[in-house]
Amino acid sequence: MNGQTELKPYVIGLDLGGTNSVFGVVDSRGEIKATTAIKTQAYDNVEDYVKASLEALHIIIDQVGGIDTIKAMGIGAPNGNYYKGTIEFAPNLIWGHTGIVPLADMFSQGLGVPVALTNDANAAAIGEMTYGVARGMKNFIVITLGTGVGSGIVVNGQVVYGSDGFAGELGHVIVCREDGRSCGCGRNGCLEAYCSATGVARSAREFLEKSTEPSLLRELNPEEITSLDVSIAASKGDQLALNIYEFTGRLLGEACANFAAFSSPEAFIFFGGLTKAGDLLMNPIKESYNEHVLKIYKDKAKFLISGLEGSSAAVLGASAVGWEL
Repeated sequence: MNGQTELKPYVIGLDLGGTNSVFGVVDSRGEIKATTAIKTQAYDNVEDYVKASLEALHIIIDQVGGIDTIKAMGIGAPNGNYYKGTIEFAPNLIWGHTGIVPLADMFSQGLGVPVALTNDANAAAIGEMTYGVARGMKNFIVITLGTGVGSGIVVNGQVVYGSDGFAGELGHVIVCREDGRSCGCGRNGCLEAYCSATGVARSAREFLEKSTEPSLLRELNPEEITSLDVSIAASKGDQLALNIYEFTGRLLGEACANFAAFSSPEAFIFFGGLTKAGDLLMNPIKESYNEHVLKIYKDKAKFLISGLEGSSAAVLGASAVGWEL
């Protein structure tokens, strides 16, 4: 540990979500020393959002000894551009969906410390490499299964950003060309439309409509079914719910088999609420992967679920970006 890090033992991590913004002061061992949060959508413009964020941050910064203890700040955000420190046309942010927001510079000016920003899935990958199950790995892919499907790709120990900072949108690889579902990105048939939490809920409605099979899910209003409802039903042995996970896992496994062809990862690491289904999802992923992957890659990649604490993992991932400054 160099002298600067010894003098400044903490970084700030910001998990910037469409609903909540969660801040944490993190030490080099990945322990969150102080945390706070604000509502992302409570502010109509980014200036008010940053002002409220700074007010909340100063309280937890004081708890750890003041700004002189802070080395840097890392931000994980939707549509985040690592090269420019900007959020660009983020559809789920009131103050960020119509243009380019120089958020890293705004926080850096407000705090007086270096600030780095990246896509939230890339932050998850850096977090896994710094604190999680990918420690010691140099080639892996993190796939986040939440409201959408995100991905962070690490090759030779470095996150793949591409020419413009937006490489690695594996959730928007097209997996169903015939009558593919509409996706929030504006295209049809994307992996996200099937294998996200919202995609699983859409599958439930389709399965219920096409089948007369008895199911616990029929007791619910179809429009209100969530992926959690499917998970609960599947855990009780509900066959239709199990079929939904089989369908979802097989699509994910085939997609991973395709992803292996360009980076030959030593592991696929899954993160997000959908992973709580455990083997109900992971087993069909592995089976489908082995069925579709090229022989030269077969039995080489591990399939892992993130070991980072769910509620703090995104903050830790964002903080890891700060340590790189």
